[in-house]
Amino acid sequence: MPLRYLADFDTSNIKKETCDVIIVGSGVAGLYSAINLDKSKKVLIISKESMDENNSYLAQGGIAAAVGEGDLPEYHFEDTIKAGAGECDNEAVTVLVEEAPKDVEVLCNIGTNFDRNIDGSLTTTREGGHRRFRIIHALGDATGREVVDSLLRECRERENITIVENCFAVDIITVDESYAGLLIKHENEYKCIMSNAIILASGGIGQVYKNTTNAAVITGDGIAMAYRAGAVLTDMEFVQFHPTAMYSENTDESKFLISEAVRGEGGILRNTEGNRFMPKYHEMAEVAPRDIVARAIFAEMKKTKSEFVYLDVTHKEPELIRKRFPNIYKHCFDKGIDMTKQFIPVCPVQHYFMGGIKTDLWGKTNIKGIYACGEAANTGVHGANRLASNSLLEGLVFGRRCAEQINSTIDSTQIPLLDISNKSQPETKVDAEAINESIKSLMNEYAGIERNERDMNMALCRINEFIEQLENSCLETTKEMETVNIANIASLILKAAIRRKESVGSHYRVN
Repeated sequence: MPLRYLADFDTSNIKKETCDVIIVGSGVAGLYSAINLDKSKKVLIISKESMDENNSYLAQGGIAAAVGEGDLPEYHFEDTIKAGAGECDNEAVTVLVEEAPKDVEVLCNIGTNFDRNIDGSLTTTREGGHRRFRIIHALGDATGREVVDSLLRECRERENITIVENCFAVDIITVDESYAGLLIKHENEYKCIMSNAIILASGGIGQVYKNTTNAAVITGDGIAMAYRAGAVLTDMEFVQFHPTAMYSENTDESKFLISEAVRGEGGILRNTEGNRFMPKYHEMAEVAPRDIVARAIFAEMKKTKSEFVYLDVTHKEPELIRKRFPNIYKHCFDKGIDMTKQFIPVCPVQHYFMGGIKTDLWGKTNIKGIYACGEAANTGVHGANRLASNSLLEGLVFGRRCAEQINSTIDSTQIPLLDISNKSQPETKVDAEAINESIKSLMNEYAGIERNERDMNMALCRINEFIEQLENSCLETTKEMETVNIANIASLILKAAIRRKESVGSHYRVN
């Protein structure tokens, strides 16, 4: 079992506050759950850094929903199941696709500025794994930013919702195997927030890997906290690699995503010899499911002994590209590439996590009072490989469902200010920064697109050694605590990947 708490604390000697519901995370899942909670409930949203430092804010592509002419939830269901490689929970997928249109309508009603056709209907596009045009988007390629901004406006207008930025959630406190409160670190001071319920909407695990599209704050904190508290984690081996991140020789920076929508609008993948290759790998070619496209690119990179392939949209109308993908165009242009005239070098990098905290259809975990939604949760909708643009959608549908469940089952009653303490910290120190970098490199090398048992066992042995060092040292800084979270998540991913002998979806074993 992991170290139970990352810090020594005594709630009788630190500030204590109460609220009805704590939400850990400021992305789409957390904000949408907040606006769906009864206005009678006192809600606290904790953001690890500023409100725009999350994966939702970075999302380019859009939201998948059967809102276009001729589309149906059944078709969306079929595409989701197929992309998930037989590992999806059918009931959860049914909830996702059938409830998607009403949540899109809510976003429209609160002023989310989705792109529209001349007749006022929502503009739709197509992405990998979708057989129909059903991806709605905003500001061309800035859907996540627009959705987060609209939800944030709504949250700030509500007197019952308080937002605290630059606040690190350290640990979930439990008493008698039930949720009791949250230990936080804010302004370099420990505090305890006690509440009736907590919603973990803290995002994925991107910084467990050296090369990722994820924001720098995404270190698996919510998942790791839940694990230490005794929550069930499932499908930890299913890590998605986005096929087309912009290639950069700088391996220390987060990778800029070239949206799947670029391929959905007709972008072609070419190897470094200039040859198109996707038709020989899958009948859907460039818009095949992500795991298939990522492995195809990886195979072409090995064949040509290159670190990237090319994405080509030079055959498309330049004005269309600049209008449809203004942010991608600008980023590429700033890097010296005019995507209307030049190929974009791209390569697969870690992008999304299908595993996480196991929940039911209402976001409930196995621990009373703890809920989870968004990328931190494993609702079962993604299976072994997430269908493009189902991520923001999952955050909406299941974030709302968490709120509805809390509204119907948890009253705003007096919350007892319990006195709880933990004393276990030794005095030795370790170089957390060096351990952090070593873990990321190991995961990049041995738990990536292709995996083999010998290398995974070697990496697991090394990471478990790091965990032992960390758990026998004094953890004082946020970075040190993040490193423990990263180490535990990495170990769990490797253990699950070693156990699953067969290849399925994003988990591809070469032996």
